[in-house]
Amino acid sequence: MLRRSLLLSAALFALTACGRQAADGEGPLKVGATAVPHAEILEQVKPILAAEGIELQVVVFNDYVQPNTQLAEGRLDANYFQTKPYLDEFNAGRGGNLVTVAGVHVEPLGAYSRRHKALAELPNGAEIALPNDASNTGRSLLLLQTAGLITLKKGADPLQTVADIANNPKGFRFRELEAATLPRVLDQVDLAVINTNYALDAKLSPRNDALTLEGGDSPYVNYLVTRADNRDDPRIKALAAALTSQRVKDYITRTYEGAVIPAK
Repeated sequence: MLRRSLLLSAALFALTACGRQAADGEGPLKVGATAVPHAEILEQVKPILAAEGIELQVVVFNDYVQPNTQLAEGRLDANYFQTKPYLDEFNAGRGGNLVTVAGVHVEPLGAYSRRHKALAELPNGAEIALPNDASNTGRSLLLLQTAGLITLKKGADPLQTVADIANNPKGFRFRELEAATLPRVLDQVDLAVINTNYALDAKLSPRNDALTLEGGDSPYVNYLVTRADNRDDPRIKALAAALTSQRVKDYITRTYEGAVIPAK
């Protein structure tokens, strides 16, 4: 009985110590990210954080849902993949308490085609594929409006849907699909609006391959995000400082050649 009691006490002490370690902001810093460019950029800050005694663990995802879900559940300490409109949509729809920490870069959204070399070549009734999450659907429609292909009812409202198209002179048809699948359907549609991280992952060059592309003044900044109860973790603050450092800005500019732009 004494042996069992000692073992139980030791186990309880270990659990308490682990909980205290997590509460004190110690241990590895687990950050969720999509592969390109987010995980690549995070790899660049590993030595910066290591010099401060912080071990960065990058967990790579191929979708936009799990990084937020796992962060909200406490399985991640932070994530880095999303814009503020997307985060707002997640929090509103799922009762989340995720918050932005620092804006890192902009990925200009682009429209791509393997059937046509210019937007003017799109035929009547052309099929256009869009990402199906609300923030990126609205962003895609704004890109098409800027390109003169459609007109929206609410001008620059970023959360409009296909139902908000006021003028569609060529009668384009729209398919809304998971953002990650859009590069794979390029051969099946006339045009696809693709997020830059998935375009780069599919070896597409936004500057060379996109028929139209958002400008560098895009408001859709990609943020480092954490939970409200974790925003003061010194490791999170160190990561934010590293991601917004001149060293990382220079890496982004040099590596992505305009496909990814450091946030101002």
